Amino acid sequence: MYHYDLLVVGSANADLVIAVERRPGAGETVLGSDLAVHPGGKGANQAVAAARLGARTALLARVGADDHGRLLLDAQRAAGVDTVGVLVGGAPTGVALITVDPSGDNSIVVSPGANALLTPADVRAAASLFHASQVVSAQLEIPLETVAEVVRCLAPGSRFVLNPSPPRSLPGDVLAACDPLVVNEHEARVILGEACVSDVPEDWARLLLAKGPRSVVVTLGAEGALVASREGLARVPSVRVAAVDTTGAGDAFTAALAWRLGAGEPLTRAAAYAARVGAAAVTRAGAQESYPTAGEVEGTAAGEVGETAAEGS
Repeated sequence: MYHYDLLVVGSANADLVIAVERRPGAGETVLGSDLAVHPGGKGANQAVAAARLGARTALLARVGADDHGRLLLDAQRAAGVDTVGVLVGGAPTGVALITVDPSGDNSIVVSPGANALLTPADVRAAASLFHASQVVSAQLEIPLETVAEVVRCLAPGSRFVLNPSPPRSLPGDVLAACDPLVVNEHEARVILGEACVSDVPEDWARLLLAKGPRSVVVTLGAEGALVASREGLARVPSVRVAAVDTTGAGDAFTAALAWRLGAGEPLTRAAAYAARVGAAAVTRAGAQESYPTAGEVEGTAAGEVGETAAEGS
């Protein structure tokens, strides 16, 4: 019996958000809204999203001994996340600088801060968390060697989910452990590199699968998502919503997907549920503040192609 449905290993950042009429070009200055500070980071986001849905969730991350670190810890605990694995100190808390345009699309620059100090030794020291977790999820806002150590520390029978964001080339042992590898269009293109010789998402999925993951999910914004495994490919429709802010929507999608897979749902059904979670998240501003409860997801109509962009970071 696993104590946790999901262990998230990843980043924790303070999101510094400004709304803009349009994003500036090179050398250009534009005026924006008042600065808003929110708890964020892809790892912390996933942990909160899963806990809000009802998953028993733990987070392994590192924050600074500062106001931003306290903000992040408070947000995790308020959502019901077990923070026993959150390490404090060594560097300032990571920060994400985010601009959001009127359509809800965002641009993000991340200063890793304490996230860069989450080491393979920290992973090994948290062995009890890995043995207690049904599913382990990671991203790439922490060092790649730390993610590789996560793969080596997985408990027998547990499942590994990876969103390679920000994208980079991945070693074979990390790819082979992914079940699934979750990417948006940009991430798929970067990971495929010169092998990305097609504009057809089904081709991306097949090429990614050939690199070694056990399964692949490609999020396609308003076009829904595409799931691929050795059994074949399937499309998952998106959900019609009026997008307000896509910040953190992809993290909500991945967290919901990981949780439902751990509960035994087939990949396609888990991805359909995750699409509903991602759609609900984009209807509200912010990342963690926007994440729905399970009851709110039930109120989100499924199966309609629309405006949602669950691939947002």
